[in-house]
Amino acid sequence: MARPTKSLTEAQLAEVETLAAVLTTTQMADYFGIGRTTFFSIMERDAEDAERYKRGKARAIGAIAQSLIQKARGGDTASMIFYLKTQAGWRETAAIEHSGEGGGPIVVSTGRERLQAFLDAYAERQATGPLLTASRLNASPAETGERVAP
Repeated sequence: MARPTKSLTEAQLAEVETLAAVLTTTQMADYFGIGRTTFFSIMERDAEDAERYKRGKARAIGAIAQSLIQKARGGDTASMIFYLKTQAGWRETAAIEHSGEGGGPIVVSTGRERLQAFLDAYAERQATGPLLTASRLNASPAETGERVAP
């Protein structure tokens, strides 16, 4: 046995248009004591019910928009900016310029390039000085024959 089809009374339908200005569809369903999906089913089934909801929303949006435009025309800077951003496609952009050392270009190096530079510097140090071994690393200057500054 199927559930009985729910519908709104004429008085409730009149309220839909008024409440649409301030309530979401979920809140409106709660107000009428029905589930959200039931409310959507009612609006889907009867085009007039859906039109009442849409008309109520549109009237509220229109009233607020008219008030916004009046404030913008009256010199309210925040209203002007909001209107131009939302209706005229204006946007704020911040350009951030980066530069490398001394104002020059940014030098980007990969891990491979950094490793190669490290190995080159290491090889150059090894060519000019004695080989650093683990035993030399842990030895005292007296053991390695190095001079100790007085």
